[in-house]
Order: sequence, then structure tokens, then C-alpha cells
Amino acid sequence: MTKPMKIDFVSDVVCPWCIVGLGGLEEALERVGDLVKADLRFQPFELNPDMPAEGQNILEHVAEKYGATPEQSAANRKAIHARAAEVGFEMRTSESSRIYNTFDAHRLLHWAGIEGRQAELKHALFDAHFTEGLNVSDPEVLAGVAEKAGLDRAAAADVLSSGRYAQEVRQAERFWQGQGISAVPAVVINDRYLISGGQPAAAFEQALRTIAAEG
Repeated sequence: MTKPMKIDFVSDVVCPWCIVGLGGLEEALERVGDLVKADLRFQPFELNPDMPAEGQNILEHVAEKYGATPEQSAANRKAIHARAAEVGFEMRTSESSRIYNTFDAHRLLHWAGIEGRQAELKHALFDAHFTEGLNVSDPEVLAGVAEKAGLDRAAAADVLSSGRYAQEVRQAERFWQGQGISAVPAVVINDRYLISGGQPAAAFEQALRTIAAEG
């Protein structure tokens, strides 16, 4: 019997481990097949809510935030690139990459959820930031990414210029923080089960099968 399952994927579009986690989850959903009918929803989380529009160099950022040396940053980047490749994602970040503010990207994702193309936009935003090195806080860039995801470019631009869905995104961010989410990715299933981090497909598959068996 197919079990309906609500899955909230709490993440940020500049979070590399969120790509790994999403790839693992999507592969796990393919593996379980008809056992689970997933209602996958992408929820907002800002790793750097105070990031200015111009962004910050990634080496400077991780040094300030985590105390990482350039050598540690390079080693971590190499490891993340390898894990991303395992789930079929090409990550091209380098020491010259930048981190950007993502609030407007989350507003666009909220709108994409209403339009029924949230997953497509999420993947397109990951591509834009991690593969193409684009500024995902720039309205023109975001409108173009929305178009690539199958959304109407003019409608996306209107959402961005109007400030629409800002209140909804802030409310969602506060909600998930209130639920104890302080790091991402965080995958919440049926409002009850939490799977944290960029887990491999096998870990997600086991969790999905266990939850489905519990009814």
C-alpha cells in the first residue's frame, strides 16, 4: 500500500550540503517507488541573513564564520565537490567564489511553490550558484533562473520587485527555527521525524521504509 508522506526540506540555496542531502533524498524516493507518495516542500533557511547584496568572498566568509584556513577551506571544498558528484551534481566553486544573500531567492521559491514548480526552481538555483557562479541575490539573475525552471520570467520579476511573500518567508523561517532547526539541510517527515545533514541515499531510504512501516 502506498503511504502518503509530507516531507519538508529545510535548506538554503547557498548550502552545499543541501545539494548532497537533496540528491540523497530524491534517489531514496526513486528506490522506494510506490511505497511512498511524497509531498515534498522546500522551506526557507538563511545561513547568512545579514549578508549584503554584493556578497562576500568564500575564503573570507569561512575564515570569519568558522575560523577555517585557506588550506582547510580547499580540503572541505574538495570533499563537498566529491559528495555532490556522487549525486550527479557538478559543483564548480573555487577560492574566488562568493556567498550571496538569499532572501529574495526564498521569496521566489515560495511563489514557485504556489505555481507548482518549486523543485524545478530549487534545482535551478543550485545550478546558478554552485555550477554557474551567478549572483543569486540579483533580480535579473533570479528572473532568468525562474525562466529556466519553467516559470514566467515577467511574473518572477514582478514578484521580486514588489517584495511579495516577504512576510510569508519570514514567518516560515521563524517557525522552523522555533522547531529547533539551527543547521541545514534538515528533513522533517510528517511533522514528526527529523533527518539532519547531507545523508546518503541509503540512510534516507531506510528512514522512509521505517516510517512507512509504522503507518
